[in-house]
Amino acid sequence: MYPALRTPRRAAAAATIALLTTAVGCAPQPDAKASATSSGAAAKSCSQGKLATRTSGKLTIATDEPAYEPWFKDDKPANGKGFESAVAYAVAKQLGYGENAVVWQSVPFNKAFAPGVKTFDFDVNQVSISNERKKAVDFSSGYYDVRQAVIALKGSKAAGATSVADLKGLKLGAQVGTTSLDYITDVVKPKQEPAAFAKNDQAKSALKNGQVDAIVVDLPTAFYITGAEVTDAKIVGQFENMGGTPEQFGLVLDKGSALTGCVSGAVDALRKDGTLARLEKQWLSDAVDAPVLK
Repeated sequence: MYPALRTPRRAAAAATIALLTTAVGCAPQPDAKASATSSGAAAKSCSQGKLATRTSGKLTIATDEPAYEPWFKDDKPANGKGFESAVAYAVAKQLGYGENAVVWQSVPFNKAFAPGVKTFDFDVNQVSISNERKKAVDFSSGYYDVRQAVIALKGSKAAGATSVADLKGLKLGAQVGTTSLDYITDVVKPKQEPAAFAKNDQAKSALKNGQVDAIVVDLPTAFYITGAEVTDAKIVGQFENMGGTPEQFGLVLDKGSALTGCVSGAVDALRKDGTLARLEKQWLSDAVDAPVLK
């Protein structure tokens, strides 16, 4: 069973305090193909602060707007707070770019991994690595292992679900273009057409208004939503990984980018020296039980 994750340490709502307990989840594991790509190129051509970036001497990093917690803090990616903001700056430092050399850019979630030339050096936005997405973009090594989870209002029929079969008759929803929506269509295979939302904010509103019975989001986001935003909701459970392969978030780069090996090498180094595990512990969660839906 995948280790239960930790709720955000800096959540604004007092309700999250009760969730801050016990131990740290497991550190992310490398994406084997991306790691292999990084090993040779990174060592030979990753000159500190002198990479072939879009703007000489600068590193352009993209994410969506709004930038959600616990991945970012106060909708300000540039403040270095929140797990992904902290990871982005740690990668930049590993590549030889200080905070003053980092330029942030707003790019919609689905556009980040769509075909076409990118306006950024890399994007960080809870984008799961997949073979389908690799046809259009490059990915770094995985920087975080993630599970998908189901949220429902307390006391509802959906809140009592204990298995995937219990979800089949429900109206489910998730953000369009996400693996969260993939889990609904490919794993649950519900009788009703799932609702696809442009943003998680819309999914949360639909849940609160009774337009859907439950929504699917990644597990750290589920802990944040139920602890700080929709406190009359609960985490029904988490899904097992499809095909037994861990789902990982990766940094997104242009297809065939000369930076891919260097960025993967930086992620690998941060995993090896314990930085990723430390940032995960700082920004994401303390272990809380989230049952597995089978």
